[in-house]
Amino acid sequence: MISAAVHGFILAFGLILPLGVQNVFIFNQGATQSKWVYVLPVVLTASICDTVLISLAVFGVSAVVLGVAWIKVTILLIGVLFLLYMGYSTWKSKPKAEGTTGTTFTPRKQIAFAASISLLNPHAIMDTIGVIGTSSLSYMGAVKLAFMLVCILVSWIWFFSLAVAGRLTGKLDHSGRFIIILNKISALIMWGTAIFLIFSILPE
Repeated sequence: MISAAVHGFILAFGLILPLGVQNVFIFNQGATQSKWVYVLPVVLTASICDTVLISLAVFGVSAVVLGVAWIKVTILLIGVLFLLYMGYSTWKSKPKAEGTTGTTFTPRKQIAFAASISLLNPHAIMDTIGVIGTSSLSYMGAVKLAFMLVCILVSWIWFFSLAVAGRLTGKLDHSGRFIIILNKISALIMWGTAIFLIFSILPE
């Protein structure tokens, strides 16, 4: 069981570490929001979505869904639209003036965006199905459950850590210039991911 837990930790950490839309958005919100509590909607949403994806991947349900071609294409198209819109919103967003209240993204908008980039992100889905789901096939019973729970725990810890790192960065950036640059980079990553997904839909 310990080996399965270690395997799950290394695997999940390796998958979640690269700079992607989800990570950039969470870090961005941590840096942008005026208080730590305002970041919780995006962190909790992303964590819960990852929990759902990992659970489905381990139990094999999502693999069946993605086996249907039209469902996969639909998910890709919806993901492209969300990424294009999110990129536009992020590019236009600006940090609040120091001492003012309010948030760049409302809790409802945070939840919608976090859910979309988690559940409608084909890269995240394929990572959970193709890597975590496949790796879990070598385990059974309690050992398989331990593998899954460790993978989920890594996601929760990582997302909270990203938000904290973003929050600390935002407090050091009193001019707001770093946040503006971060917004531009975030938008470019989102648009780049959308373009990549469009090409993945096109027939070879």
